[in-house]
Amino acid sequence: MASTDTIEDNTGFARKNDATFPVLADPERTVATAYGVLSARGFARRWTFYINAEGVIEKIDRNTNPATAGDDLAANLVALGAPAAAR
Repeated sequence: MASTDTIEDNTGFARKNDATFPVLADPERTVATAYGVLSARGFARRWTFYINAEGVIEKIDRNTNPATAGDDLAANLVALGAPAAAR
């Protein structure tokens, strides 16, 4: 996960939500710009990129819904044929 928030804000978010994954802090918006997700208002759009082991983007979900993101992520990984260990 990547966010344009500061590392302090992201750390607080991760702790509050018991995140078991890393959260990239991108306050300079370098990554958001590189991936084309930066909106005109300076916020990152909630898109999910599925990147394979070779670094190739397999799929982009431009309709990420926070309420269903976990289930959607798991379903997309199955559909993409990801190994069970990656799910």
